[in-house]
Amino acid sequence: MSLQERVTDLESRLAFQDDTIQALNDVLVAQQRAVERLQLQMAALLKRQEEMVGQFESFEEEAPPPHY
Repeated sequence: MSLQERVTDLESRLAFQDDTIQALNDVLVAQQRAVERLQLQMAALLKRQEEMVGQFESFEEEAPPPHY
């Protein structure tokens, strides 16, 4: 294999690796955005659950209605 062929092969490999790294980076960025979105949704659900539990507890603490 001549020096020129070796250089061409290395350049080809480098270009392929650059494309692969960029593709992996794009996937990583998308996954990070998804994780952040899921964290926000989880926080909202936890807040909603706490509100519902609070409402349920206050409902249980009320005196039972008088019977006729």
